[in-house]
Amino acid sequence: MGFEAVLGRLKVKKKEFIEHHHIIAELMEDETVLRMKEFRHHHFTTCLDHCHNVSYHSYKVCRFFGLDYISAARGALLHDLFLYNWRTDPREEGMHAFVHADIALKNALDVFELNEMEQDIIEKHMWPVTLKRPRFFESLIVSLMDKYCAVKEIAIGWI
Repeated sequence: MGFEAVLGRLKVKKKEFIEHHHIIAELMEDETVLRMKEFRHHHFTTCLDHCHNVSYHSYKVCRFFGLDYISAARGALLHDLFLYNWRTDPREEGMHAFVHADIALKNALDVFELNEMEQDIIEKHMWPVTLKRPRFFESLIVSLMDKYCAVKEIAIGWI
């Protein structure tokens, strides 16, 4: 691949990065969202870093397929807004894997106005672990990107 082709690809990636940043900027400035930095999620990845990774990958995939990449990016950024250490703080509601999506959705709705798709993304991101099936293709993509990013973050922690 020649220099001009590489430069062209870098410009596209920079444009995507900037667009994604603008989509989630309002959310990233919120104190509640920033609290996710306090919680380790997968090995060395904070909950905020994980959600940002899922948001960016979901944005890219949904944009590629001509889907609602804005709702996907926003919902993905908030999908793990549960705000507790799931390793040390057991939940009365049940096991973390089965209850944290509902907790994240409640926390997100306490702070933001979310459209139907963003709510579905947060609530259904644990499918198929939970039986709540995604209603939108964007929800399915976020769920898959969540698993992809989790595996990647865990693998990096083992290496």
